[in-house]
Amino acid sequence: MNLAKQIPNTITCLNLISGIIAIVCSFEEQFDYAVIAIIIAAIFDFMDGLAARVLNAYSEIGKELDSLADLVSFGVAPSLIAFNYLNGFPNIPTYSCFIIMVMAALSAVRLAKFNLDTRQTENFLGLPVPANALFVSSSIALINHYPFFANSFVSGGYLIPTLSVLLGILLVSEIPMFSMKLKSIKWANNRLRYTFILIIIPVSAVIYLLNIHWTGIISFIFGFYIILNLGIALFRKFSNK
Repeated sequence: MNLAKQIPNTITCLNLISGIIAIVCSFEEQFDYAVIAIIIAAIFDFMDGLAARVLNAYSEIGKELDSLADLVSFGVAPSLIAFNYLNGFPNIPTYSCFIIMVMAALSAVRLAKFNLDTRQTENFLGLPVPANALFVSSSIALINHYPFFANSFVSGGYLIPTLSVLLGILLVSEIPMFSMKLKSIKWANNRLRYTFILIIIPVSAVIYLLNIHWTGIISFIFGFYIILNLGIALFRKFSNK
């Protein structure tokens, strides 16, 4: 057995373990730690692909294992974080909580489509599951630190399930969304990526200086990523008419 060939799969398993830890944290209502676990899972998700390319260690089992790990870490984990958070409110109908599971199911569909879709080698079609997971988990953790906002907007039991369904639809949509993969450092080839970075850095600094909880930075980055891509898609649609 070539041990070097097993390095990417080992990293993928660390992604899976991180996702399981996030799920356990969600049941303990330790939402900050759940976000940290998902961030770590995203790092491992990036590293396993990098290791596979560097070591030329591509395999069918690695591809399947990666999808299973991503489903747990970026599909099931954020859905259960939202579920367990909402389930903690009194007088919220049970069906409202279970509607959130639509997002987990559509994450699975998204991952299956990604494995078969040869158009997504450079950019994405639909919201990538790691971005969705980081946005959902960090937003839940952020809201958890500000009870007034939670009691005003979340306690009715409709906002989180509705957003979960909408995000699930974005996951399986055909809306183009840019990736952060750089094939070169030239401005002309990465104008959108660099613009995104130049915006999120100062805004994140302002969030930090305002003493807003650190999950607010994560929520802003990925919320802005979603809004920016939707705005670009709408602009292109109407400008072509």
